[in-house]
Amino acid sequence: LLGGSGTRLWPVSRKNHPKQFLNLTGDQTLLQATLSRLDGIDGLESSIVICNEEHRFTTAEQLTEMNRDLGDIILEPVGKNTAPAVAIGALQALKNHEDDVLLLVLPADHVIRDTKTFHAAIKVAAEAAMQNHLVTFGIVPTKPETGYGYVKKGGALNTTSTGSFHKVDQFVEKPNLATAKTYLDSGDYYWNSGMFLFKASNFLQELNSFNPEIVTSCKKALDKSQRDLDFIRLDKKSFLSCPSDSIDYAVMEKTKNAVVVSLDAQWSDVGSWDALWEIEEKCNNGNVLRGDVLTHESNNCLVQAENKLVTLVGVDNLIVIETKDAVLVADKNKVQDVKSIVEQLRADDRSEANLHREVYRPWGKYDGVDVGERFQVKRITVKPGESTSMQMHYHRAEHWIIVSGLAEITCGEKTFLCGENESAFIPQGSKHRIANPGKLPMEMIEVQTGSYLGEDDIVRFEDQYGRSDSKE
Repeated sequence: LLGGSGTRLWPVSRKNHPKQFLNLTGDQTLLQATLSRLDGIDGLESSIVICNEEHRFTTAEQLTEMNRDLGDIILEPVGKNTAPAVAIGALQALKNHEDDVLLLVLPADHVIRDTKTFHAAIKVAAEAAMQNHLVTFGIVPTKPETGYGYVKKGGALNTTSTGSFHKVDQFVEKPNLATAKTYLDSGDYYWNSGMFLFKASNFLQELNSFNPEIVTSCKKALDKSQRDLDFIRLDKKSFLSCPSDSIDYAVMEKTKNAVVVSLDAQWSDVGSWDALWEIEEKCNNGNVLRGDVLTHESNNCLVQAENKLVTLVGVDNLIVIETKDAVLVADKNKVQDVKSIVEQLRADDRSEANLHREVYRPWGKYDGVDVGERFQVKRITVKPGESTSMQMHYHRAEHWIIVSGLAEITCGEKTFLCGENESAFIPQGSKHRIANPGKLPMEMIEVQTGSYLGEDDIVRFEDQYGRSDSKE
């Protein structure tokens, strides 16, 4: 499941490039790490990825980087919470197999350090699911956490050949601190992980009992779906009619077949900056430092510098995050409120809520280096073998200077090659495209001039990626 927005990890996580696509804890992104930690599990088949339509190319690229079978990448036209997403996954799994199949449901933005223990818990859950139980994974709590929901375990139902599982006695909403302490002291409560394992048919049967509209809408959306390159596009009209609900509310809190398997595997949902500070290795002063950072008499801080030198003097318990276009400074105890800043940015229609200065496209990326009245400068990278769409702008002209690599440029009726230190001028209103016919990335500097420089001033005539939205 790739539907999360990660607003509390702003300014690194943003709507168009949220946390599941970021390498917050290592060399791999959270999505890639989610798939990698499944290596070694017997009988595991290709993944089914459910993601937002606008994240489709990033998803496919990150899977391709892993040299993995892309499996099924299913595009939601709108977000409808987790119950419809899991229903779509279950329906697709049954469509891919003649017999019933076990479905392991994982959010793509979690961190699990102890893979061996995680695999052992999956084996227990698989045995429970084969007995027609719907399994949720309960995280053994390490502190009285108020940011998570909880699962209260009931009596032990069975001890399998691999371990034991318990009946779910109750799902509990996020508690206050005093209540969370009683949960921790009792030993009967787990953090609700949002990870599940069950037979696809059992989940759909239970969902159909409690909310048949979701099953009906999802089935129509999948039956009327269309293949688009590497993706499966759900039918928009059918999916829009689907009720929005979480898997917990729609099924797990109502079914009599819910069981919980405990998981103590150094898990984190990395939902906020303090959560990242907790799981990362710290220096002697309790600081987590990334990038060009200097500190003096500062303790228990998380500092991340992407582009500039960041210095701290005489401060404690701070989160300091520097990106190309924004800086966050927050009290470590107040990081849950970062989402309030994102809400302000959205209310003011500011691009920093959605986009980074560096924006990824299926053909490569661009970085907005400078902008002023009637001009804008971008650094553009086109991947080998890729090309932009054939397009035209009503309000601007463009000057292209090739910095490295080889560019094949189409302008009007002419197509020609440009190498390093060569340039081309694209007049306002001219059809144009730039492609990289080489084997190395092509980089160029683009200078735009004109009365309007917005990304929506694009008229596409031809596009190998099937895009119609000028903002993609």
